[in-house]
Amino acid sequence: MDVKSVFLNGYIDEEVYVSQPSRFEDHKYPDHVFKLNKALYGLKQAPRQWYERLSNFLLSQGYERGKTYKTLFIKKTCNEIILVKVYVDDIIFGSTNETLCELFVKAMQGEFEMSLMGELNYFFGLQIEQFQHGTFLSQSKYCRELLKKFDMENCKEAATPIATGCYLDIDEKGANVDQTKYKGLIGSLLYLTASRPDIMFSVCLCARYQANPKESHYMTTKSILKYLKGTIDVSLWYPSEVSLNLIGYSDSDFAGCKIDRKSTSETCHLLGSSLIS
Repeated sequence: MDVKSVFLNGYIDEEVYVSQPSRFEDHKYPDHVFKLNKALYGLKQAPRQWYERLSNFLLSQGYERGKTYKTLFIKKTCNEIILVKVYVDDIIFGSTNETLCELFVKAMQGEFEMSLMGELNYFFGLQIEQFQHGTFLSQSKYCRELLKKFDMENCKEAATPIATGCYLDIDEKGANVDQTKYKGLIGSLLYLTASRPDIMFSVCLCARYQANPKESHYMTTKSILKYLKGTIDVSLWYPSEVSLNLIGYSDSDFAGCKIDRKSTSETCHLLGSSLIS
């Protein structure tokens, strides 16, 4: 769902005054100001007031706010559940029972001006394909844009995101590289880990050296891009007909860090048969 004129839905809890807009001045009182009754675009309180009104409405409808993600709302009835995720004016929702979705839509449209956008298939770089037996989650379009942005469209493919014998260190004698470009590459790769947990370790390893990146660090991040070149269409598959047991595995590399001999903890978590982190 999409909220129309989202920030105009918030209420103001304090006195806020604005000057008269250009070409809309009151000629009888040109020196007067306006007192706001509701939120206005450009007002720093507007996003907070909108979220406050929306969350209060959902809580009054029997939803509970997520303990970790405050923009996630959950409602359980008997053996059914509905999840509502809010991102400013975009709302994603899904349920184990279609009737709960219909009731949610009716309640929201009764309170706010909403547009129903249909089944979710693309959201902030995430591509979603829903089938009867499960759901595919991928970022192949984002991955292609990433390779194009860093001029790696025609690079050679690599079998792994990082060489097994690669041990990065501070490399004080190495040649300096553009810090802004390096940070931009790390940030772009971190966003890709939402659907590609297979590169998480490699990206986080390279992220340690953002303060003073060297040529060796940059070459390692480029090897991650080479790996992505050959695995652009790799997706996460979440089958619908499996038990949703949460299973975690962990391992530790004691004192394995070459720089300060710190230990590295390695973990992976699966929901049913699907890797989630």
